[in-house]
Amino acid sequence: MPIEPRGRSEATELREPVTVALTGASGAQYGLRLIEALVAAEHRVWVMISKAAHLVVATETDEELPARPERLAEALTERTGAAAGQIRCFGREDWMAPVASGSGAPSAMVICPCSTGTLSSVATGASNNLIERAADVALKERRRLILVPRETPFSAIHLEHMLSLTRMGAVILPAAPGFYHKPQRIEDLVDFIVARILNQLGIEHRLMPRWGE
Repeated sequence: MPIEPRGRSEATELREPVTVALTGASGAQYGLRLIEALVAAEHRVWVMISKAAHLVVATETDEELPARPERLAEALTERTGAAAGQIRCFGREDWMAPVASGSGAPSAMVICPCSTGTLSSVATGASNNLIERAADVALKERRRLILVPRETPFSAIHLEHMLSLTRMGAVILPAAPGFYHKPQRIEDLVDFIVARILNQLGIEHRLMPRWGE
């Protein structure tokens, strides 16, 4: 179902930020829908999109998002109906971004979709780019970190990295939608996963009813 923004006009009135990173796995729709849902829930949204993710977005959707952070923020703001300043975007090596340091503003982080390459880098603390560094910060500061891998089948390497990250406190939430809600459209399957992410973040939503409702 569509998400109706609540018409905030001032970013200063919004809730705490949530960092969303899109990487090069299939499933760009999940990340874009998550950004839309967070905007509607009146959260600030800090966005990072890898070079590979830009290619995936162009391949899997009818959109081509700008690469420059300023233009990307403008495009996502127009796409989601966000308030001015509600969405901030950061470049691959923007080491002055708040997410690059534990002293920055606290923020939960979701990597959605999460490529197995990013999964590996986060599990080993590589921090080769801002997405990986932001995830490293989330882990060391004991903040909520959710990774949404979209790969099949998983190798032993993938599974070992998932286990390591789970032991570190991260949440592994595979993009594996259920069917008990009798989906009628692809969007219903996307919303299934986004709803699970929002549940993990403790954010209320109306994407779909909870079990038993």
